[in-house]
Amino acid sequence: MDFDEILAKCGNRHRYQYLLLGLYSLLMFVTSMHNFSQNVIGFVPDHWCYHKQLENRSFAQIEAIYNQFDYPSCTRLETIGPDYDGRNATVSGEQCDRWIYNYDFGFRSMNTELNWVCDDAYKAPVGQSFFFIGSMFGTLIFGILGDKIGRIKSVILANMCGFLGDFSTIFTSSLFAFSTARFVSGLAVDANTYLMYILALEYLPPSLRNSSLSISMGIFYCLGMISSCGLAVLAGHWRIFLACSSLPLLLIVLFYFLVQESAQWLVTRNDIDGAVRCLRRVAKMNRRKVSEEDFQEFRKYCQINCIKKAQESNEHEQDKFIDLFKTPHLRKTIIIMLTTFTIVTVCYNTLARNVEGLGISPLIMFSLSALTLPPSGFIQADIQKRIGRKGSSVLSLLLTGLFTAASGIALSVWQNPSTVLLISLMIASRFGLSICYGSTLLFSTELVPTCVRSRGLSVAHMVGAAASLLSPYILHLGTFYRAGPSIILCLLFLTGAFFCLLLPETENRRLPITLAEGEQFGRGERMFDFLRQPKAEQTEAATPLKQTS
Repeated sequence: MDFDEILAKCGNRHRYQYLLLGLYSLLMFVTSMHNFSQNVIGFVPDHWCYHKQLENRSFAQIEAIYNQFDYPSCTRLETIGPDYDGRNATVSGEQCDRWIYNYDFGFRSMNTELNWVCDDAYKAPVGQSFFFIGSMFGTLIFGILGDKIGRIKSVILANMCGFLGDFSTIFTSSLFAFSTARFVSGLAVDANTYLMYILALEYLPPSLRNSSLSISMGIFYCLGMISSCGLAVLAGHWRIFLACSSLPLLLIVLFYFLVQESAQWLVTRNDIDGAVRCLRRVAKMNRRKVSEEDFQEFRKYCQINCIKKAQESNEHEQDKFIDLFKTPHLRKTIIIMLTTFTIVTVCYNTLARNVEGLGISPLIMFSLSALTLPPSGFIQADIQKRIGRKGSSVLSLLLTGLFTAASGIALSVWQNPSTVLLISLMIASRFGLSICYGSTLLFSTELVPTCVRSRGLSVAHMVGAAASLLSPYILHLGTFYRAGPSIILCLLFLTGAFFCLLLPETENRRLPITLAEGEQFGRGERMFDFLRQPKAEQTEAATPLKQTS
């Protein structure tokens, strides 16, 4: 009796599974607030250099006066004069040391309190880049801990790092302290979600895995982003906001008492008794009676399987990640896959945070962009069924690149482009980006042979996190040239689409299990064969993906 059979007897679609989905949804909600808290505290509203003669003027009047100069936010005026439009204003040779801020909904961000604008505007991107460095290290550290001490303990430790980093950020005022706190906070990113994802996956039946987890992630990640903006408005100050958004991370400690450790992981650690204890608790919660004979059959299966794996271990000692690069065709496929995944990750981390300079409050824009997450998951699944993995990745990258290019053109051609137009283009880009990321993640997962799949994806996430260090600097380029970030992102999207064309299709094909199969997978396939070949021809030597993945 294997694990799926004993789980079916203990209940694989009952109370415990719904509890897992509920806790996973809670984690998505809390994680969303954690991941984007650094963007909320770093929002920079419209601002101008302070001048005593501007104290009794409206923001519209102040903006009209400063718009006469090339750098309105960082130009200091010597005199303004009594004129309403300030046409006789003269520029001072001194730098700004005080600013007037037009706060969005009264929210005072970290950048406004510490005056990290103009000449000091680089400090926020530098500090936030350490968030991505922490993410890179956290993905590796907690991934290893997940195999050493268990999934639940690693999830809790990761979220405690997130709480410690966010809460300590409240007391920072220097660049060094801010960078250190963001590094600790970044350790939790990715690790606090994919370990719980794996754990939920192992206790759910195949029919619930894709739909339930994808829907939970889309809906509650969206709600978390919107709640972050609402909390910022209610709090009114970045320190209060960060305290309130970090405290929910402490709730994850309760998972230790509510969630059973992965029984499959316990079996791989030869702790069969521990796996049986977890399954007994699952059966008790689901009110299912499982006989002792069934558990004994499961024990026998595990013991026989462990012996078989020990006998075969010598045959698979060569299956290491580095071996992916020892054969020419597989090496080419993996390098292109890593490049594509890295490009999409950089675009995602850049575009998802690009909510300023659009003529609308970044808090509102952030909420609007979050609304694209739930429907994008449904559309992604439908597109993949119709045109396959490769087709959906290429199409979404091309269209998102075109929408991003249109946004860049609007910013560069028109001095004051329509706010509605910019918002529409940005939402369309954000919608396409969500489809891009989901499609590319699944496509990349299927291209890596099963024997090294977890390690291959771990490396892909690490490389993507490392490259995402560029995200804050790409956005910072917009302070010098408004269309700069859009132009760079457009080029990246188009480059990613080209690299996707070089990869083999995986839809309805038997996925590679060994390195030898990976070397033969897609050999001889041309760039546009996925368009010309009918479905029947693409299923050569195919078995359903759910049987091979």
